[in-house]
Amino acid sequence: MSLPQQKITDPKAFGKVAVLMGGRSAEREVSLNSGAAVLTALQAKAIDAHGLDVSDNVLMDLQAGEFDRVFIILHGRGGEDGVMQGALETIGMPYTGSGVLGSALGMDKLRCKLMWQGAGMPTPTYAVADQASNFAELVDVLGLPLIVKPACEGSSIGMNKVVDPSQLAHAVREAAASGDSVLVEQWVEGAEYTVAVLNGEALPAIRLQTPNAFYDFAAKYEANNTVYCCPCGLSEDKEAQLQQLAVHAFNSVGAHGWGRVDFMADEAGNFYLLEVNTVPGMTDHSLVPMAAKAAGLSFDELVWRVLETSFGKGGER
Repeated sequence: MSLPQQKITDPKAFGKVAVLMGGRSAEREVSLNSGAAVLTALQAKAIDAHGLDVSDNVLMDLQAGEFDRVFIILHGRGGEDGVMQGALETIGMPYTGSGVLGSALGMDKLRCKLMWQGAGMPTPTYAVADQASNFAELVDVLGLPLIVKPACEGSSIGMNKVVDPSQLAHAVREAAASGDSVLVEQWVEGAEYTVAVLNGEALPAIRLQTPNAFYDFAAKYEANNTVYCCPCGLSEDKEAQLQQLAVHAFNSVGAHGWGRVDFMADEAGNFYLLEVNTVPGMTDHSLVPMAAKAAGLSFDELVWRVLETSFGKGGER
């Protein structure tokens, strides 16, 4: 459930803000790009914001710099998985977005799916695999195609679509290189959607279209032929259903403040939950800013709204 949102009108009320970016995760470069955009937007709103590339000394840097709060724009491990959130709690430093529990569950696709299943929410059928798994049996149970992914990576890192049984062992090995549990998931044939959540409300849904095998790292960050449809093409009632499911899924893992929920829809129009992103990309070409723009929020206004989520957490909890 979302925390009550505090509305701020005076930029001075935020105090001195550290924009945490970079870090050591596989998504470091994406985080640096997001962080640069966030920093520019905060400064354009007359907020005393400073970029901080995260190192092992980040807590000392925050205290030495006499910062009042943190905008977390670290993607992946160390920033989106509850680690940074927990560290900031120990020094009483307010921060944006989800807390320790929501961040950890959102980052761990396996445990997130287990929770959704327990709550009766739709998510594709899957199995956990390693090199000792019976791959023929997995194919018999789940069918083909399959999508293979590490449990705790973002930006589609380590993911592969498997269309032939001979590809499965290699795909599992590549996903396991991240050191995570590996999910082998039933392929859902149909449209892909994403819904941003901001302070308990769903923003307009976006439909993603790519000529690639799926919406992979290249489609997200490198290709110029990925199509983002907003309006998403669903009927008003169907989009409302999708948005309601997004908010329910987001809240159910203990996430709050802001984030994004990704879906597949099968050919019959049934929605399936894929994952929660508690620190999504925030460049001016990212999905959450696109949805915010469709809802009438500029990028700078969106960043302000996200920074408002730092009230009521950390030292102010």
